[in-house]
Amino acid sequence: MVPQGFPVAEGFDPRAFRAALGCFATGVTVITAQANDCRVGVTANSFNSLSMDPPLILWSLAKSSSSYATFEAASHFAVNILAHDQIAVSNQFARPSDDKFAGLEVEEGMGRCLLLPDTSATIQCAQESIVDGGDHWILIGRVTAFETSEHPPLLYHRGAYSLARPHPQVAAK
Repeated sequence: MVPQGFPVAEGFDPRAFRAALGCFATGVTVITAQANDCRVGVTANSFNSLSMDPPLILWSLAKSSSSYATFEAASHFAVNILAHDQIAVSNQFARPSDDKFAGLEVEEGMGRCLLLPDTSATIQCAQESIVDGGDHWILIGRVTAFETSEHPPLLYHRGAYSLARPHPQVAAK
């Protein structure tokens, strides 16, 4: 464990660090919730599994996000894992807008979480806890339901959208 206030190494380049993190391909999600008559959704690639027993996931949200108050107040949220053909949906939720849900037929899930159509998968979660993570909040959810489809996922790698496909060494077997 690193003690509080541990100094960053001299010459540490945040942009180079960000580029190094970009070498790790991630899925693209839109995390959604609603509370107090407010619907929110944000594009995030910080989603990850945390525990199988109990079933927990986590994701992180910038402390500067205007959506934080709604996520904090919501009893549930949904992780919508975008399909390969949903770049426009990713961009729609990544940009500021008065109505990020415009043009989408959204369903309500458990605890009124919001489920986007035609995704690769959706994971519904009850809010478990929120942890301080530097310049982000780490939101932990207890999985209450999930659904998958045959749609291949949308990936993000080195600052660009990417596609998932079987590796030739595995596909040949």
